[in-house]
Amino acid sequence: MLTSMYAENLGQYVDPDIAPSGTLLGLLQRGRGDGTLHALAAPRAEALSALHHCLTHDPRRDWQVEHRSLYYARLHRDLDAGLDALAAHLFAPQDRVDTREERTGLALSVLGHLASYGDNGALRLLRRYAARGANWQWALDELAVRDDDAALRRLGPAVLARFPATKAGDAELATALRDAFEPRPWRLWAEDPDRPAQRARLGRVREQHAFDRWSRQMRSSGPRPGWSVREVLAWAQELPTPPPGEPFDVEQARQQREAAAARCLAAVAGPEDGPELRAAARGGPDAARCAALRHLAERDDPAALGLIDEAVTCAPGPVAAAAAAAFGRMRGVAALRQARRWAVREDLLGAEAAAMLATRGSGQDADAVLAALRRTVRTEGCDGEALGPLVDGVGRLAVGCAAPVLRHVYRETASSQLRGRAARALAATDPGFAASFAVECLWDCEESTREIAARAATTGDDRVVERLRRLAADPAEEAGVQSAVRGRLRPGPSSG
Repeated sequence: MLTSMYAENLGQYVDPDIAPSGTLLGLLQRGRGDGTLHALAAPRAEALSALHHCLTHDPRRDWQVEHRSLYYARLHRDLDAGLDALAAHLFAPQDRVDTREERTGLALSVLGHLASYGDNGALRLLRRYAARGANWQWALDELAVRDDDAALRRLGPAVLARFPATKAGDAELATALRDAFEPRPWRLWAEDPDRPAQRARLGRVREQHAFDRWSRQMRSSGPRPGWSVREVLAWAQELPTPPPGEPFDVEQARQQREAAAARCLAAVAGPEDGPELRAAARGGPDAARCAALRHLAERDDPAALGLIDEAVTCAPGPVAAAAAAAFGRMRGVAALRQARRWAVREDLLGAEAAAMLATRGSGQDADAVLAALRRTVRTEGCDGEALGPLVDGVGRLAVGCAAPVLRHVYRETASSQLRGRAARALAATDPGFAASFAVECLWDCEESTREIAARAATTGDDRVVERLRRLAADPAEEAGVQSAVRGRLRPGPSSG
C-alpha cells in the first residue's frame, strides 16, 4: 500500500492517501479549519504526529494551486512543534535520489512562514538546505524575501559551487539564474565587492545568456505549419519530437498540438474553407478532427452541434473528449438551448451541458444543475473533476435545496479549492452557514475561503471575534482577508 504521494519503487507521482474526513489526520490533510481546532484540543503527541505526516507526505493532489503552507505553519507555531522532524525530512538520504521539488516544497514553504513569524531556527535550516539540499532553489526563493543581505551573500559561494567552471556548468548556471523566482540573491552575488571572481563569472554568464536568447529568437526553430487549412490539419497530425533524455507525455503533446492547430485555423480559415473543415470534423484523422471541431465550435458554426454529437457518440475516446470540450467553448444562444436538452445525458457531453447551464443558465435551469450535481456526486464521489462548475452554479442560481449535497461535498472533498467553492455556494444557499461552517472556515487553509468566512461568520460566537482579531494582526495574512476582517471589526451594523 502506498502511504505517500510518491511511489518510490515506481518513481512517479501518485494520488496521495487521504484519511477519512472524521479523523484528525483527514481534517489536517484537507486543510479544514476544524483540523486546526481539533489538533489544538487533541493530545499534543497525536496532533504532532498528524501534522508531521502532512508535512512529510504532501496531501495535495495539485500542489501548484492548493494552499497548505501557511495553514501548517500556524499550527506548527501554536503547537511549538520544533524543527527536528522537518530537518530529518529535508536531509533524508532520499533527498539525493528524489530531487523533485514536490518532495520538499511544502516543508520549505512552511519554514519560510515560520521564519516570517520570527523563528530564527527555521531561517538557519533554510540556509543550510539552500547550501546542501537538492531543492535548493525553492529554499533560496524563501530566503530571498526574508533573509538579510549579509546572510544571502554568504550563500553565494556554496550555490555557485554546484555549477562546474566549464561551458556546460555555465550553461546550467544560466538556466538556474533564468528560472529563479526571486532575483534578489543573484543580484547580491553579482554585485558582491568581496568576491570579484564570482562577480566576473555571473556577469559573463548573464551576457552569454542574453546573447543566446537573442540568437534563438532570430533563428526561431519552432514548428511552422503551412498557411492553408489543409496544411494546418496535416500538421496537427504530427507529434513533436520528444526532447532527448526528458520525460515526454504523448497525450499532453497531442492536446497541445491540437490546440495550436485550432489557433492556426483561426488565422487562415475563411468562409470558403467551411466544407473542408466540416469534412475533417466529421471523419478526418483524429488530431485533425479534434482541431476542426474546436475551430467550428469556437465560431458557433451551424453544423458544430451535430458534428459534436456524432463525435461524442461514435468516435474514439480522445476524439469524443475533445468534442465534448469543444461544446463547452460555444457561447451562442443555440448552444445554450441545446445544453438544456443534453444536460440529462450521462456522458461527457451531458457533463459539459450541465456545466454550461451552471455557468450561463438562468433560473429555469436550477433543477437541471442540481440534478447534475447530485448525479456527479453519486457516480464520481466528492472529488470529481466536473463538480466545480456545478457547485458554483447552484450557488449562483441560489438553489436552496442544494445545501445538503453542498455540505456533503464540503466535508468530504480532498480538494481545498473545491471546498472553498462549496463554502461560497453554501453562503448563498444555506441560512445556517454563518453559524456553522463559516466559523471553521476562519481557520481554513485557503485565503479565499477565509475571506468568505470573515464576511459571513456570526460574531455571536466568541471564537469568531477572537479569530478575527488574530487575523487582523497577523502579518502573514493576505490583504483580501484582512480587508474583510477589518470591515467586520469596525463598529457599526456590519459587526453584528
